[in-house]
Amino acid sequence: MKIYFCGAILGGRQNAAVYQVIVAHLERLGHQVLTKHVAWPDVVSAESSVSPQQVFRRDMDWLTECDAVVAEVTTPSLGVGYEIAEALHLRKPVLCVYRQGAAVTKLLTGNTSPGIRVAEYGSEAEMLGLVDEFLAAVGQPGRRP
Repeated sequence: MKIYFCGAILGGRQNAAVYQVIVAHLERLGHQVLTKHVAWPDVVSAESSVSPQQVFRRDMDWLTECDAVVAEVTTPSLGVGYEIAEALHLRKPVLCVYRQGAAVTKLLTGNTSPGIRVAEYGSEAEMLGLVDEFLAAVGQPGRRP
């Protein structure tokens, strides 16, 4: 599958190591991660030469192209929120995971829209299990995540 991964960039990079774990896991499973650059330690520098219009167009194209969205939402991010809303508008299945005890907006944790799953994790293994469960559901016709 083609996966659009979301994680905070300008909102803060404190969870970049978690992003790297998720992206590596997705790639090990054979998925194409369209936005793997989000996990790069130097993503801010790498993206500095790309105009805001180019980022918007590129990311909207990737959202249209993807089969599913996986978002790590522990660190609040306007961009990630926008990506999630756009993905739902496009009827893409979305998984949002966040570290246990994190203050995550109730707009996400209370969202019962079809196609979105929001889940808290306590360990890396639990987080990856949530990702695997979500992808298994997405891969089964007629089953909602």
